[in-house]
Amino acid sequence: MNWQVTFYSNKVEQTTLSFPHGILTNFLHIAEMIEEFGPALGLPYTKAIGEGLFEIRAKGKEGIGRSFFCTVKGKEIIILHSFIKKSQKIPKKELATARKRLKEVKS
Repeated sequence: MNWQVTFYSNKVEQTTLSFPHGILTNFLHIAEMIEEFGPALGLPYTKAIGEGLFEIRAKGKEGIGRSFFCTVKGKEIIILHSFIKKSQKIPKKELATARKRLKEVKS
């Protein structure tokens, strides 16, 4: 059985799918690899953030997109939060949103 990538909400799905073309293309490629091989792809595609939170690291000529995700029962991956990265560090607000949603999904 392959993995399945889903979204936390319609808003998260819309945000992710509205990434600039190059970033979105890279995101979709990584999502397909996750569905086939599982979430533990490692750098440069995915990275563990800690406490069950991971990120998809999508790049394009327009910049860098990040999508936080977690795994839940079975082989389901939930995209919790997506944003376009504008600095080296992950903004605290973006991380807080993802961690809050992670708690909701895991409870």
